[in-house]
Formats: sequence, C-alpha cells, structure tokens
Amino acid sequence: MTNNTNRPFEAALPEGSRATSLLAGADFHDTWGVEAQTRGQSALGLFIQAAACTPHWVDVCMDLRNRAGALVGLKNLGRLASVSGSKPAEDYKAGERVSIFTVFENSFEEALIGDKDKHLDVFLSIHRAQDGENDRALVRVTTIVHVKNTLGRIYMLPVRPMHRLIAPAVLEAFNSHHA
Repeated sequence: MTNNTNRPFEAALPEGSRATSLLAGADFHDTWGVEAQTRGQSALGLFIQAAACTPHWVDVCMDLRNRAGALVGLKNLGRLASVSGSKPAEDYKAGERVSIFTVFENSFEEALIGDKDKHLDVFLSIHRAQDGENDRALVRVTTIVHVKNTLGRIYMLPVRPMHRLIAPAVLEAFNSHHA
C-alpha cells in the first residue's frame, strides 16, 4: 500500500481500469485513493457504503445544485446519500440507478457508474486493488467529465473546485466509519 495515513490522496488512474477508454477528450478528470477495510465488498458495494456515509454538507450542496439546475433545465439528481443498502451490489445491472448515478458496468474489482445528459457526461470508476495480506484494499475513485455545450462549461465552473472538496470528504467519511 502507498499511504500510511488512511486519508484520501490524489492518485493515478489504476492500470487496466475500464475508465482509461473514457479519458480521450475529457474536459475534467481526477482520481482519489484511500486505503480501506473492504470486508469482502465489491467495488460497487464500497461505493454504496461510501455514498451512505456522505457528509451532510455534501447533500446540502446537492440540494442547492438541484434547485439552481432546475432553473436552467438540469435534471434533479437527488442526494448522494440517498442510496438503498437493501439490494446487494452484485445484483446491480447496467442501466439501473444507484444513488445519483446509472450503472454502466459492474464487476467485483471495478464499477463504472455515471450520468449522461444534454449538457455533459459524467463517469465514475470505483476500482479496488486488494492487499493480499489482509482485508484492506487500495480503493480509487476516478471522475471523468465530458462537457457538451456552453451550459455544461458554465456548470463546471463551480463544480470543478467543489469536487476537489467533495470527493476526498466522502472517502474520508467512509474510511472513518469503516475503520
């Protein structure tokens, strides 16, 4: 493992990630990593647990985004923490919704989720690399955004800096809750 503090850190896109094919032409991308107890969870299972631990202030930001977005025709995504833990992660199929995202691909090691609309396409890769010695894994979350028009570019102006706060805050809340 690469990070002894168990705090989120900026990371490289994992080798072999399915998200690599989505990078061409991206207007924004980043990867955050954290060493975490996995308790045998798949990548999507870890995302579901992390979403459930979303700090309240992040969902307040989502509420503001949804209200402001409605004024310019963006769809209401809901709250990141609005995720049901009743369905097993391995049962999610392509096209189904999990939290504010749609599932594109779902394997044990990596889940690709996101949202596509007329303004931008957002993709998240949740990738887990198990530490063979214990029940810990390096979990990396990569966000990739393709902007389609002027409204998408305007939308990304506040989202870009907020994402640098939100992504690590969600990972840290998850890791604190599951330490």
